[in-house]
Amino acid sequence: MYLLYLDDSGSTGNLQEQHLVLGGVCVFERQVHWAAKEMEELATRIQPANPEAVEFHASEIYPGRTEPWKGMKSKEERRHVIRDVLGIVARAHDTTHAFACVVHKASFPNADPMEIAFEELCSRFDMELKRMYAKEKDAQRGLIILDKSTHETSLQKLARNFRSLGTRWGVLVNMVDVPMFVDSAASRLVQIADHIAYAVFRRYEAGDTSYLDIILNKFVSENGKLHSLVHRQTTNPDCLCPACMSRKLPTTRA
Repeated sequence: MYLLYLDDSGSTGNLQEQHLVLGGVCVFERQVHWAAKEMEELATRIQPANPEAVEFHASEIYPGRTEPWKGMKSKEERRHVIRDVLGIVARAHDTTHAFACVVHKASFPNADPMEIAFEELCSRFDMELKRMYAKEKDAQRGLIILDKSTHETSLQKLARNFRSLGTRWGVLVNMVDVPMFVDSAASRLVQIADHIAYAVFRRYEAGDTSYLDIILNKFVSENGKLHSLVHRQTTNPDCLCPACMSRKLPTTRA
């Protein structure tokens, strides 16, 4: 079974932000322990006496206003922690992939950007499981795990509808259950998802590519087209971001 851990970056209601990102990491069930162990080792380096108390949230690490991050006086030291977390994804097993959907909020003024992103990622996760079976005869099921949030009720209902009525791209057939919501403090994988979402958010909101570059090759791709990184927007047909550019590549056939 494959587990897709998701978290968001940005806010649906913050008028100062143009984008909302839902993103995370997809891992085979036996890889969960490995990734969590790497995160624990990083937490131990930061706070040896009590590593369990270290919770990795990139939006808190970056400004360094809360403990233990405000104890790091150097901005570069804090940035290095974010890069270390993303490095765990970058060197992970080939079965580990990043997923993210960026929604330009002004492009969809009458829609919930979180629901747009969630529908995209549900569908693309399901399609990736279908692709694995079609190409490798590897029959796998999937489960989506998200950080507890104010979106829990609406996304649970949305996921139930997807299973019975389908998304715009068809019915989800490979999900074992509706999404699970967990406390990020108890899940190192959700904390990794937080960093992936943040890396994508920084690229689209601030033009900072330094974090996304670390994990760009971990997004699902085929013939140069990125399948698990999506930019939903209607205002710029000439967008040069990696997601939009990859979809402009000509299709090649073997």
